[in-house]
Amino acid sequence: MNIDEFKKMDGVEMAERIQRKEIKPSELLEHSFNQLEKVNPDLNAVISSRKEKAFSETDRFYSAAQPFAGVPVLLKETQRLAGEKSTSASRLLKDSVAKEDANFVSEFRNAGFQFVGHTNIPEFALKNITESSVHGPVKNPWNLEHSPGGSSGGAAAAVASGIVPIAGASDGGGSIRIPASFTGLFGLKPTRGRTPVGPGVGRQWQGAAIDFVLTRSVRDSAVMLDVLQTVQPEAAFQTPLYPKKYKDVLEKPLDKKLRIAFSTVSPVGTPVSTEAEQAVLQTVRWLEAEGHIVEEQTPDIDGVQLMQNYYVMNAGEMASVMDQLKKIQQRELRELDMELEAWMLYQAGKHVTAAEYATSIASWDVAAAEAAIFHETFDFYITPTTAFAAPRIGELTATDKDAEVMRDQMRQAERAKRLELIYEMFLPSLTYSPYTQLANLTGQPAMSVPVYFTENGLPLGVQVMAGKGEEHYLLQLASILENASPLWKGMEHNPYFN
Repeated sequence: MNIDEFKKMDGVEMAERIQRKEIKPSELLEHSFNQLEKVNPDLNAVISSRKEKAFSETDRFYSAAQPFAGVPVLLKETQRLAGEKSTSASRLLKDSVAKEDANFVSEFRNAGFQFVGHTNIPEFALKNITESSVHGPVKNPWNLEHSPGGSSGGAAAAVASGIVPIAGASDGGGSIRIPASFTGLFGLKPTRGRTPVGPGVGRQWQGAAIDFVLTRSVRDSAVMLDVLQTVQPEAAFQTPLYPKKYKDVLEKPLDKKLRIAFSTVSPVGTPVSTEAEQAVLQTVRWLEAEGHIVEEQTPDIDGVQLMQNYYVMNAGEMASVMDQLKKIQQRELRELDMELEAWMLYQAGKHVTAAEYATSIASWDVAAAEAAIFHETFDFYITPTTAFAAPRIGELTATDKDAEVMRDQMRQAERAKRLELIYEMFLPSLTYSPYTQLANLTGQPAMSVPVYFTENGLPLGVQVMAGKGEEHYLLQLASILENASPLWKGMEHNPYFN
C-alpha cells in the first residue's frame, strides 16, 4: 500500500482490509503521520500530534466486532481525550489537560480507532472560520489563500488533505456543514440528542450543538452514526434509537416519490452568490428529472428573529463559561484574556436577563413546531449550505482597528444595545452562512453534500434538511447523489489527491 492508496480509502475500506489481514494498523498509522508531517506545515490543520503514544498503542487487541478497528482518526480540539491538552484555543485554558475521555470519544475507542491527535479550532468554537490567535489560521487544501471554514476547520482540512478519512467534528450553528461545503466533504449534523454528551454535561448550547464527524464518503458517516447513536439517561435531550443499521439503508432505493421544498433566498435577507443558487437549482432539477416533486417553498419562520435569539443563547453561555473561568483563575478577567468575539459575547451575556434567555429558547421551540408542520408536507428542504464559497484567510477576522471600535462601542453601550452589537459583529460571517443555524435550533438533522465547483475551483455544498429522527432518509439521498448521479464532486480536483 502506498500513500495514494491510503488517501483514497475511506475508513470502512481500511477496517475491512485490516480484517482481511491485507494491511496492519501500524501501516495505516505510519501513512497518516507521514501525510500529516508532509501537509500540516502548509495547512495548520492539526495542533497536537500523539505520534509516540499512537504507535505504542498499535499492538492493542482489535476485534472483528469493532467497525473501525485500526483506522486512524483525529479529534476536534473540543473533544476531550484523557491525558491530552483541552484548551478550546483559549489563552485562559492554555495549560488545561483532559482528566478523562468525553463519552463521545469513549465510543471512538470502543469502535477501534487509533487516535492521531487533535485538530485546530477558533477560540471556544465560536466562528465559522478557524483563525485563532493561539493556533493561527487553518488553510483550505483546495486553495491555501482561503479558509476551510469553522469551527471544525482543522478537521475539514485534515480529511480533505488525506491525513485521515474521518475526523471528529461538532456543529452548534453549522460547524460541520460549513467546512464540508468549503472543502468538498460530506457533513451530517444528526438529530438533537442522537450522539453522546458528557460526562458532567447533559446538553451543549441548550441543545443547539452536537458532536459528530466529517468524512469523504457517505458510508463512513453512516457507520459512525451506527457507532455513536445512543439514548443516555443523563442527557437532557434524547431521540429514539434508529432500529436498523444506517449502513444498510445506503444500498436501498428510496421507497417513495419524494416531495422536496427548496429555496435559495437568505433567511436573514443577506446576498447570495449566483453559484450557490446554481448549486441548488441543478440539484433540484436532477431530482425532479428522477421523478420527485419539487416546489419552491420555505417554512414560516422569521430568520432574523431566530438569529437574534440564537445570539442571546451564545451570549448567555459565554458569560457562564467566563464566570467559571474567573473562579478557576481566581481573578477578574481582562479584555486581552480573550479574542474579540468571546469578549463581546461575555459583555453582552452578563446583561442578559432570565426572562430574555427563557424567551429566546422558547422561540426555538416555536420554530421546531413550524418545521415539523413543514415536514409533514415535504420530505426534504434544500438550500445552499453556504451563500458563497470559502472566504479568503483574514477576510472575516476583524482588523485591530475595527476590533477596537467594536470593543469601544460595547463598553459604552446601554444594556439593550449590546445584543444589537453582537448581531452587527457576526453579520459578515452570517452573510456567508445564513442557512445552517435553523437545524441547530429546531433540532432536526441536516447534511451538506458536495455537488458544485465555482469558477475558481472551490467546492460549494448544498444543504438538505429532514424531519427529526430521519437521518436514514438523508443518508439514502446522499448515497444516491454520491453513487448514482453526475452531481457528486468529491476530491476529483483536489491538489492533495492528485
